[in-house]
Amino acid sequence: MEPILRATQDFDWITLLIFCSILFLVIAKSLFYSRFLNFIILPFNNKYIFMYNKKDKLLNWFHVFFSIFQIVNFSVFIYFAITILNEQAQSSSPFIYPIIITSLFIFLIVKVITQMGSGFIFGSTKVISELIFKKLSYLNYSGIIMLFANVILAYILQNSEVVVYITILLVLIINAIGWATTLRSHQKYLANNFFYFILYLCALEIAPLVIIGSYLKY
Repeated sequence: MEPILRATQDFDWITLLIFCSILFLVIAKSLFYSRFLNFIILPFNNKYIFMYNKKDKLLNWFHVFFSIFQIVNFSVFIYFAITILNEQAQSSSPFIYPIIITSLFIFLIVKVITQMGSGFIFGSTKVISELIFKKLSYLNYSGIIMLFANVILAYILQNSEVVVYITILLVLIINAIGWATTLRSHQKYLANNFFYFILYLCALEIAPLVIIGSYLKY
């Protein structure tokens, strides 16, 4: 009987990251249980947005814990997507992960600062803060979807392109719901600043998706 060489991947570091992200999720649930219950039904009910949009907003521990949870799972999912859809990237893994999470963190921070800065310049800080809170809430919720996807890709269906595409679709649907509710509740403001809204949409929303999609493809 001849031995068969099987290629295996060491997912110990991914297990640690997933465990740490779940820890932040558990802390958020334990410390803010009622808020967590409202948050968990966010795509189906806007009660969370109505209750917490006017107070606390971005600077609260629940939002911080969930943002960390989302960033960790988002970066792990991007790592999986790159290594699955782009075979050339597999040779450099897992060393590409620090680059992914650092780039994602910097991008989100710069994006929020840019949005708040534009709100300050145009005298609409309150409205912009509400917009950021709503969008980040839906993005943080997407972290739950990516958590399940990461577990499946790490331990159940490794190298599954179907799981990657389904997860991307679900994340897009959730954030599309968030965009729809946000645009509907700020129609008057967006109509009065339509040019700047289109500029922001192209520069900070569409362009990053095109760049990421092109990288995954090639």
